[in-house]
Amino acid sequence: MEPRISIVTLGVDDLGRAVRFYEAMGLKRNQKVTDGVAFFQMGGLILALWTRKDLATDAGMDGLPPSNVGNARPASALAYNTRSDAEVNAVLDTAAAAGGAVLKPAQKAFWGGWYGYFSDTEGNVWEVAHNPDFPIDAEGRISLPS
Repeated sequence: MEPRISIVTLGVDDLGRAVRFYEAMGLKRNQKVTDGVAFFQMGGLILALWTRKDLATDAGMDGLPPSNVGNARPASALAYNTRSDAEVNAVLDTAAAAGGAVLKPAQKAFWGGWYGYFSDTEGNVWEVAHNPDFPIDAEGRISLPS
């Protein structure tokens, strides 16, 4: 795992309200991917807004009691985007070996990539994903599709 964060996802109660707030703050919403999520390019990383419910479902946390992994509806998730599907599997394996919990094993994503989730020893949620539509340059900076 390279030392970087690719995407910071904030879980929100009202996606439209949150989008309006961040646009009023001067951020420009990506218009290529807009169905139920909002993406904003922020230098070499991406800010994503997603409903707390959808984030919990996607992370495999629906129905888990709060004592298992922190809040059962996460307020945020960090993402580590990889350059290959195999790297997703390797990062999840490393997280488990280091004492974390794999919340969702690596699998095909509805958006066409390969992804999974883990929580660290403190219950913080990480997505690990390979999305061929979000290129990563040599320095580890991720870009939204244009």
